[in-house]
Amino acid sequence: MERIWNKSYAKGVPPSLAYNDIPLQQALSITAKKYPENVALIFEGTRVTFRELDEMVSRFAGGLKGLGIQPGAKVSIILPNLIQTAVAIYGTLRAGAIAVMHNPRNDDMLMEHQLNVASSEIVVCLDVLVPKVETIQRRTSVRTIISCHIRDYLPFLKKQLFPFVRKQLHLRTREKEGLFEFSHFMDSAQPMTGSHMPSMDDTAFILFTSATTGKSKGVELSHSNMSRNVQQLRAWFPVFRDGKEVVVGCLPFFHVFGLTCSLNIGIFYAFTDILIPLPDPKNILEAVSQYQATFIPALPILYTGMINDPHLLRYNLTSLKGCFSGGAPLALEIMKTFERLTGGQICEGYGLTECSPVSHVNPFGGKTKIGTIGLPLPDTDIKLVDVDDFGTEITTPGERGELCIKGPQVMKGYVNLEQETRTTLRDGWLLTGDIAVMDTDGYFSIVDRKKEMIVSSGEKIFPRDIDEVLFAHPKIMEACALGVPDRDLGQIVKAYVVVKKGETLTAADVIRHCEKRLPPENVPKLVEFLQELPRSQVGKVLRKELKRMHLVQSSLGTAKSVSKPVSA
Repeated sequence: MERIWNKSYAKGVPPSLAYNDIPLQQALSITAKKYPENVALIFEGTRVTFRELDEMVSRFAGGLKGLGIQPGAKVSIILPNLIQTAVAIYGTLRAGAIAVMHNPRNDDMLMEHQLNVASSEIVVCLDVLVPKVETIQRRTSVRTIISCHIRDYLPFLKKQLFPFVRKQLHLRTREKEGLFEFSHFMDSAQPMTGSHMPSMDDTAFILFTSATTGKSKGVELSHSNMSRNVQQLRAWFPVFRDGKEVVVGCLPFFHVFGLTCSLNIGIFYAFTDILIPLPDPKNILEAVSQYQATFIPALPILYTGMINDPHLLRYNLTSLKGCFSGGAPLALEIMKTFERLTGGQICEGYGLTECSPVSHVNPFGGKTKIGTIGLPLPDTDIKLVDVDDFGTEITTPGERGELCIKGPQVMKGYVNLEQETRTTLRDGWLLTGDIAVMDTDGYFSIVDRKKEMIVSSGEKIFPRDIDEVLFAHPKIMEACALGVPDRDLGQIVKAYVVVKKGETLTAADVIRHCEKRLPPENVPKLVEFLQELPRSQVGKVLRKELKRMHLVQSSLGTAKSVSKPVSA
């Protein structure tokens, strides 16, 4: 297969890599020997060197062994970005177990579902979550809970003040059988000597999809997937120096974007990782300025928040070399402003949990094409296929097709979902469900989701085409089009609109705007105004929630076009 995108690679980025097939926990040991006194983690001023981290990981792994954990067992980690999070992840891997990552904000039903999907035996969680886990524990295979306190690794003064400023998080876990405090667990554990050496094809992580279009699925990622995706990403930034870079860990490690692009790359290449439990723009700006950070992987909403911070000019951001943005499109004006202030380049990219996660990035040091997800990483093959026929490949530049990925970062499969795995993985290709186009230089652009395609009277309608027209209206801040059921046409287009502050707009205004710019079948038949669009933890619009809202309104007989003026 010809990889026409290789010609657009930045200088110094090879089309193929000679991989070091070492699992992440071994990479930590290597880094600790090579850079023992380099700072691995910074949390609220507390610094942990790679030597100290390696020792803590061995102690945690020994503690798991003392609990009878065998290779292949599942350890669920339900934590924000803390020192304990890194220790638990790498200690789990060193013991030969599988790290299962969960969002601490999951509700009881979702948490129970995920624990049962993974068949986890141990849960490592924040102290405030212990009662929740205990409540659902009897309906799962969990037998041990390890409780972590944010205060455990705070500097002395902050630790003294912490109980007074954050009383709701200053809990003391009542130790009993099957329930341990993290610090006591570590103190009583015997360090594990050596490390379990898995096959690179063994499962290292189970991470859960964000479920923007359906039920959360457990994704199995192998040691090879995770190790090689880190190496692919590192090759994309050739000016980075091992042992010299400082990463802002503002993306949660329970999400694969943060896990790979913040934590794992730092461990693999001896970068310092500044841990930020709450990804607030102000916290990120302070971290960059105080610690002279050189690399930020973040969501567009965080870059937007930083640019709009009223005290932005107080911070020194000139240390930044490169930034990675993904999860949603980044506005051109935000990108230009951020790059002008910092001198660093923001590279927009694309990934998904099933891809460890990165498959595409705009070239660092090369040409950025605004509105694209960039080029495939080294050793990554891409093809576009007809949305209704996997066997029909799309080869004409600019023509739409489903994005399919083949590469070392593609997942093993979904946990306990054989049919879903066979549907998503075909002949080694990952069918992403995203509709994309490729230009003559090998840059790809995502134009829609296959599951969100609207079929009205047999016509295929792509919501993104409608979204772009809606966004062009000067009074609309954000909008989202989707298909809703219609008895006669199968589906019709409905637009959800958020009006800019201080502006007034009617449904008729929106429809007239669209009639001038879209074919008749693409024009929204229903318009509803919202204060904000529902979004996932990574900033994606939750179309399934909007569809649910419409169905509820339909059952009540209130799903109709809003004709009265609506003001923000």
